[in-house]
Amino acid sequence: MLDFSPKLRLYLTLLLIVGTALLKLENWNFLSIYILLSIYWVVLHGVKISKLPRILSLQLVFLFILVLPQGWEKAGFLLVRSMVCLLFLTSFLLSMPPHSFSTTLRSLPFPSQIRMNLYFTGHFLELLKEELDQMNTSAKLRGLNGTTSWLRYTNASMVGALYIRTLEKAERVNKAMHLRGFTGEFPSDFNLNNKERKILFGFGISGFLITLGSYLFG
Repeated sequence: MLDFSPKLRLYLTLLLIVGTALLKLENWNFLSIYILLSIYWVVLHGVKISKLPRILSLQLVFLFILVLPQGWEKAGFLLVRSMVCLLFLTSFLLSMPPHSFSTTLRSLPFPSQIRMNLYFTGHFLELLKEELDQMNTSAKLRGLNGTTSWLRYTNASMVGALYIRTLEKAERVNKAMHLRGFTGEFPSDFNLNNKERKILFGFGISGFLITLGSYLFG
């Protein structure tokens, strides 16, 4: 598994996503470099390949519907480029230690209010995932699996219960933070050590050159 801090992994992931998103349209040669990097990124993070199709499939169907009016050639390039960005992001998310995603989002160099919103959004998603895992485990223990109509109705009810439970837990966490002296501002946490700065600088320059090359040699 990649031996980088969550903060550095977040910065590197964002650099790779931005570099991929800014590639010149229909330049497959330079996109292939990012495709190889995304595969390498998945391996470095130790992500289980079996998890990726389930996560990416629905997103790719939605993206395909959006890009199809662009024409087959352009739509194919946009779809593959989007899949590469999703691979970078999904590998990062799946490799995050428990309850560290929101803290990592808090380290982004944004104004205090934006960082606070990112933190609570990430924390809500963590609570949602935790509650969903608990409910899935409970459903399996009760033998609730299959495709019958009554089961689909039960699953729909579980989604509503999941949302309510997540909101209640988020409210309890928010009250606990204020009781412990939270004033609505987070301390700055943008600093990286020298080694991490060098790695970030190297990735940034490499991504810039690859993306720039797609326009100069495309």
